[in-house]
Amino acid sequence: MSLRAKVRVQEADFDISAEVAALRADNPKVGAVACFVGTVRDLNEGSAVETMELEHYRGMTEKSLEAIAAQARERWRGSDVLIVHRVGKLRPLDQIVLVATTAMHRAQAFESCAFVMDYLKTQAPFWKKEKTEHGERWVDARESDAAALARWTPPRG
Repeated sequence: MSLRAKVRVQEADFDISAEVAALRADNPKVGAVACFVGTVRDLNEGSAVETMELEHYRGMTEKSLEAIAAQARERWRGSDVLIVHRVGKLRPLDQIVLVATTAMHRAQAFESCAFVMDYLKTQAPFWKKEKTEHGERWVDARESDAAALARWTPPRG
């Protein structure tokens, strides 16, 4: 039984149940699994979203995700991390991202999952373009994402 951090960037959809089962397989120390699944919304900033297209730089993106997973595993020793992120053209209701983390106890699983998502939203090199009834637009980072990330950075002093 070895601890794992697994990342994948893919166009294909994913099966949450199968992914979680594989993550916790053969590890009797797992007492908790926390998951986050992000999906494409049908409305953003007051406009109906027809499609969202996600772009990335192959190789660089995977390395970035691996670094995020490694940071989580360092903070919450004994945890496993799975990140599956889709790219390509997606429609409302489609799954975009799965983050799943394991731990001995639920608090650590929840915390590590939130940590990975906060870093993923702000540090991972993905570019999102929405097609709306008003045309296409790039999706900018939100201030709330930066604020969420700040909680994981120890205060300087």
